[in-house]
Parts: sequence; structure tokens; C-alpha cells
Amino acid sequence: MSVPRIWARIVPWDKEAAVSAVESGVEALWLPDGFAELARALGRVTTVCGDGDIREGTDFRVTRMERKEDEERIAGSPADAVWVVFPAEGEIIPLENLVALGRRILVVAKSPREVALYRGVLERGVYGLVLDSPDPTGIRAMAEACRTCADEVSLVPARVTEVVSLGMGDRVCVDTCTWIEGSRGLLVGNSSAGLFLVCAENVPNPYVLPRPFRVNAGAVHSYCRVPGGRTAYLSDLAAGAGVLVVDEKGGGEIAYVGRVKVERRPLLLLRAAAPSGDEHSIVLQNAETIRLVGPGGVATSVARIRPGDEVLLMEERAGRHFGVAVEETIREI
Repeated sequence: MSVPRIWARIVPWDKEAAVSAVESGVEALWLPDGFAELARALGRVTTVCGDGDIREGTDFRVTRMERKEDEERIAGSPADAVWVVFPAEGEIIPLENLVALGRRILVVAKSPREVALYRGVLERGVYGLVLDSPDPTGIRAMAEACRTCADEVSLVPARVTEVVSLGMGDRVCVDTCTWIEGSRGLLVGNSSAGLFLVCAENVPNPYVLPRPFRVNAGAVHSYCRVPGGRTAYLSDLAAGAGVLVVDEKGGGEIAYVGRVKVERRPLLLLRAAAPSGDEHSIVLQNAETIRLVGPGGVATSVARIRPGDEVLLMEERAGRHFGVAVEETIREI
């Protein structure tokens, strides 16, 4: 069976801690044997115990990372084996070695700091986390740290070189299950090499009411950054998909799609030159409500952007295979 990646360890059983975990969006509760039904009464959640949905010895194994032999035992196990690891305090190298080997390890974390540490192992993160705190407040804090995505990106200012009307085409509105405030939005572009920060529709204007959950993201062919360093076509997004919501400093948070709207609208093409010397482009709806974020978090409507203005974008090498970055000879124009 598929093993959820975010667990909370509620041992011994504590109803308040379990409620806190379920309300915080934890996917599975690791419980003492005999408590599965009590946990299921709290909400729809996977249970991990002798009478639960997932069972130690059958679906996963447990070890403490105390000696080199512990690391070697995991490294020598089948590639699809799932391990729950209690790490030694302050030791990260064994986890890095196992992540480099592609091993499926869920690491026990006891604080938001440890959540951030384990999610950043080798810039990829461990397979999953087990949140371990007897305090419901501690569970909530660690769950919040899980939602704050490890996918921080580097944004650079690019100077707009051209804004031209294209006529009619199909554009995508991404309606998320998150209230997106400030100069936050999605990274979108014509190429994975240059993704622009498109702001959510979260400010009043004379034409429509704010839609703080919505990003009018761009034309159907566009790339959009999603969690895990991947991209997806806007046309492929659907309810339940995860997207990366980014602020002007590059900090990322996972949001989930509730609805996608594809409608025929007038479009425009915007090109911008990055400090690298490369030029990048994006196709957006030609409307007052669509805004690109510039340096300092200032979001400007595409109806007012002119050549010479600056906008923020993320640059990386082009080349994707089903959304995953690959090393190959590729040219996107």
C-alpha cells in the first residue's frame, strides 16, 4: 500500500494531541496497539499500529540510527522498503547517505527546527517525517513547518523588453484552497528556464471583487512550478494537485488546487531580459487584474507594465522530462 509521508507519533495515546494532528493535516497517526478505532473517530486518517491500516514489520521497519551498522542495514535492504528512523541528535551524514541512495526513510522530528533540517537533506529532503511531541501545540508547530515548503527559490529582477497583444487564446485560472495574501503567487512561464512570479488576485479593483485564492496564471501551454522542484503544465493541473506558492523573497508554501478554469480570453506576450543575459517570456490574459511581482514585492498590472520595468523571475537550466529537470541538449524559444 502507499505509505503516507507525514505521520504524528501519539505514544502514549493522548486524545488532544491526536486531534491537534488530525486538524493540522497530518496524514497518519502512529498509535499504541488497540487505539485505531479511537483515532478513526476523530476524522479520516490512516492509522499505524497492530490493529491499524499500516503495521510495523509488514509495511515498515523501525530503527535507531546509533551505529554505522544501522545505516548499513537500511542501505542493504530492498529499495522499496520503508523505514522509520530515530536519528542520533546532531547527526545528519547517515541520513544524507541514505537519501543519496534513494532509500525511503521517515525520520522522527521533535521540533520545527528538526522538520526544516530533515526536509533540506541534500536539497531533496527525506522521504517523510514522523512528528513526535506530547504537546498538541508542538504537533501544530511542526505541522506548520511541514507546510512551509523546503522548495525555496532564488528570484532575480528582469527588465521588460516587450509587451505585445496576441489576440484570443485559452488561459488558466488556478483556484487554490489557500488564502493567498500580499505579493505571493505562482511561478509561471513559457519555458522552465524562466518562470515569472504571477500574483494572486487579492487586491480590490474597479472591475471585480478580489479572489485571494486565485491566480490567473497564464496560457494553457505554460509551465508552473510545483513542489519537489518539478514543473507541470497549467493544462495538467486539476483539483487536488499541489502547487508552489511563492513570495517575493522566494519562500515557498504548498497549496492545493480546488478548481481550474480554462476560458478563452485576449492574451498578451511579455518578454524580459534577466541579469544572466538570457531573455524569458510569458503569455498572460490581457486584463487589469493580472499582476506581475517586481523587486520589493510591488505587484503591477500587465495593463500598466512597460518596457524598462522590472519583474521578478526564477532562472534555471532548461530541460524537463515529465516535469523533472534533466541534463540534455535542449533549446526552448
